[in-house]
Amino acid sequence: MAAEIVNRVASSKLVTFDLEDHYPKGERVVFDIKDWLLEGFVLREKEFRATAKDHDWSLYEGCFVALTCSTDAIIPGWAYMLLSTYLAPVAKKIVVGDLETLETILYTEVLQNLDVSEYEGLPVIIKGCSKKPVPQNAYIQLINKLQPVAKSIMYGEACSSVPLFKNSK
Repeated sequence: MAAEIVNRVASSKLVTFDLEDHYPKGERVVFDIKDWLLEGFVLREKEFRATAKDHDWSLYEGCFVALTCSTDAIIPGWAYMLLSTYLAPVAKKIVVGDLETLETILYTEVLQNLDVSEYEGLPVIIKGCSKKPVPQNAYIQLINKLQPVAKSIMYGEACSSVPLFKNSK
């Protein structure tokens, strides 16, 4: 008679934390100001202000916007601030930087407000593979948030996890 197969993972207290479950919903947009610069490098204040005033800002309704300049132009801080005054009424979030910077800031906000008390004293696996752009910084912030409460923290999947932390209590 064959022995009964027991799924030890299913019967354990092991909890999987998937950062994708906390992915902020909304379109991400990179707003590159290089096209608003003379030859992509020189910001002329009068023309820049006029272009900003005439731009259709409704295109960014409900979006997360990353303001950037993909050329080596030196952009004064007020230029991004000016664009932000137009974007603030329509965009969900505005940052200066690339998409990874945007994602990092979005996840920082999510994780700062996350209640981790439900993970108190439990072994936790932080799911590693994701279909959405989860920045590496989000994983670092998550483990820092879980470490004081979790019994142990692993990374990966239940069948092939990498141990990262074990509480000595």
